[in-house]
Amino acid sequence: MKIETLNTERLADFVDYCKKYRFDHDESFLYDDDLESFKADENNPTYLLVDDENAIVGTASLTIMPYINHSKCGRFRIFHAEKPSAKAYDLMFEAIKQHIIDLDHLYLFIPEAKVEVGAIIQALDFEIYRYSWVLVRDNIEVPAFDFPDGFKLKSLQFNKDEADWCKVRNTAFAALKGSETPTQPEAITAFKDESEYVDGGLIMLYKEDEPIGIIRMTKEHENDKDYAFIGPLAVMPEYQGMGLGKNLLRAALSFGKTVNLPYGMLCVNAENDKAADLYLKEGFTKDTVMVCYKYQIK
Repeated sequence: MKIETLNTERLADFVDYCKKYRFDHDESFLYDDDLESFKADENNPTYLLVDDENAIVGTASLTIMPYINHSKCGRFRIFHAEKPSAKAYDLMFEAIKQHIIDLDHLYLFIPEAKVEVGAIIQALDFEIYRYSWVLVRDNIEVPAFDFPDGFKLKSLQFNKDEADWCKVRNTAFAALKGSETPTQPEAITAFKDESEYVDGGLIMLYKEDEPIGIIRMTKEHENDKDYAFIGPLAVMPEYQGMGLGKNLLRAALSFGKTVNLPYGMLCVNAENDKAADLYLKEGFTKDTVMVCYKYQIK
């Protein structure tokens, strides 16, 4: 086996490999739209592991996006070998290391069920940082939502409401593992250009003129089903415990049904007991457990 830098001639082969094995991995950056527009560059360093016949048997692709770079962190788009072995993963990781010297941390998500791969990853000095659950909701009735007097919902207006959105999100998630890095207004503006964007899917909750809650609903297609993907859902700390999060969730799921997204899907940190309990009570069930591995660079 040997390592090659991804070039234009092998881009289609790389995309085919990602599509074939994305369900063995975290697929957050491996959707068809993402792969169709993918280009290996300084923010997306990518390497191929090839055998003696020059066939791709593994790949490592890192994403260093602006919001990640702001926090000095990187994340694997894919880190996968067709036949898992310590040698295969070591070769790929050594190639990636030259691109992480200016970062503090590196993250990788893989399904908990991939026990053999998890052991190999930990042998490379990655540690288990946290667990997250992928929850799904069947096409069932959504209970009615109702907010107290003085509270009102509105759709986010781009180039106007981004700062309000960030204020709620960053305050609510300040101590939540994996979400501590503040989101910037320009990242919210960029939502409208993403392939999964749904017009009206960024919903804000105000008390009078004060922003106190947010929820985002995007589209997801998986296993021949159309899902309303929920996240983030956040309520300012001083307004938690009033049922506002539950009603925001119901509002987003109800909106999803009006735009032909009848199923629900979301990810939640396993240690976020209150959020997980809410989702389970609202008809979600556990589909997949993902492990987040962290590599300490500095």
